[in-house]
Amino acid sequence: MQMLVDSLREKGKIYKKILEISPKDLGVRNKIKIYNAKDTHNVSCAIFAVSQKSRLLMKDVHKFEEIFIKLTLFCEHNFKNKIIFIDAPLCSKAAIAFKEVGWKIY
Repeated sequence: MQMLVDSLREKGKIYKKILEISPKDLGVRNKIKIYNAKDTHNVSCAIFAVSQKSRLLMKDVHKFEEIFIKLTLFCEHNFKNKIIFIDAPLCSKAAIAFKEVGWKIY
């Protein structure tokens, strides 16, 4: 989590509260870390951290959108920002699709 906070601070994002949400709470079997963060202006942000060896493809974009919908229902509010940290190769079409649906890729 400290690595996440440090990388966000480098990007100019400072959060006063970061809560980790277990994927089991959302009924997700993927190896993903999910965070609910509030910045200094009380704006909610969903942060996903993905670490895998295989390339992220278009099907993964749809999968993360479904996880995001489950997260909004679980937390009972909408998130203004969606951030995803990817530690894997990313398909160029998937990168474009992530940006079209509003994700910020780090």
